[in-house]
Amino acid sequence: MPARRPSSRRAVIGAFSLALAAAVSMASTPKPATPAPRPNTQETDFQVPPPPLTEGIFPCSQCHADMPVNRQRRELVDMHDDIALKHDEEHRWCLDCHNPDDRDKLRLASGQLINFSESYLLCGQCHGDKLRDWKVGVHGKRTGSWSGPKQYLLCIHCHNPHSPRFKPLKPMPPPVLPGKGAHAKETSHE
Repeated sequence: MPARRPSSRRAVIGAFSLALAAAVSMASTPKPATPAPRPNTQETDFQVPPPPLTEGIFPCSQCHADMPVNRQRRELVDMHDDIALKHDEEHRWCLDCHNPDDRDKLRLASGQLINFSESYLLCGQCHGDKLRDWKVGVHGKRTGSWSGPKQYLLCIHCHNPHSPRFKPLKPMPPPVLPGKGAHAKETSHE
C-alpha cells in the first residue's frame, strides 16, 4: 500500500477541523428568539380613527349587560328599530356580526372577537376584494404622507354597515363652458 503524502493528510485534517469548528460555533451561538405571531397583525398595521358610533349607544354593554341574550332572528321593535338590515338580509342577522356574549365586540366567522375599530376585518370576510383595495389605498379614504404614517377611514365611515349600498344620486347638469352661458356677452373678450 503506497504511503500517503503528509501534505494531503494535513489538508484533510485541516478541512475537517475547520468544518468541526464551524459546526460547534453555530451550535453554541444563541439563536434570536422567534417572536410569537401576533393573533391580529391588522390592528397595528392600519391606523384608524374611532368608528362613528351613535352617541349614547356605545358601549353596548351599558344596556345589554343585564339583558338575557335573545338569539331568535326577528324584527327589532323596542330598541334599534331604526335599523333596517339591507345587507344580505336573507342570510344575515344581527348576531352574525355582533357578539351576543360581549356586545362591545364584533365577532368574525371564526369566532374571534374584534374591536369595532377593526371592523374592516369583519367586512373583509365577505368583501375580500374591497379589503385588499382598501389596504393599498385604492378603495376608501386615507390621509397621511406617502412615506410616513397614514390614517385609514373604516368601511363604516362611508358605508352604513346595515345598509352599505350607496343611495342613488341625481346627476347634476354638465358645467357651462365659458362663453356659452347666460353671461356670455359680459365675459366675452372679443
